[in-house]
Amino acid sequence: MLLMPKKFKYRKVHRGRMTGQATSGNHLVFGRYGLQALEPVWMKSNQIEAARITLSKFIKKSGKIWIRIFPDKPITKKPAETRMGKGKGDVQYWVAVIKPGRILFEIEGISEIEAKKALQLASNKLPIHTKILVRDYI
Repeated sequence: MLLMPKKFKYRKVHRGRMTGQATSGNHLVFGRYGLQALEPVWMKSNQIEAARITLSKFIKKSGKIWIRIFPDKPITKKPAETRMGKGKGDVQYWVAVIKPGRILFEIEGISEIEAKKALQLASNKLPIHTKILVRDYI
């Protein structure tokens, strides 16, 4: 099950820029432990899914997982050996635009050692450097 929007207003979008820090979604809201991006990247839907599967297999039914990112940007490609012009290519895959500081996943309901191990395994599936965060309850 690859993630992609059910409906969208425009089928093809401009590339845009990935400069700056994440201004929203940059601190823990739901869970006690989280995985934070340290680099900008376009994260494909299959990379998000691979990390989600790794997390869910590790914690089984003991904890809860929140996925804080969603691939809502279509990426187009023109076929190989095609001449210039003739419009923009067809949509090939979907990406989530990740800026440094963005929280990718949150988990709760398991011990700190298990949570850090699970998030480390999920981090290995992702194409960027990440940091594990722990929320302090006061």
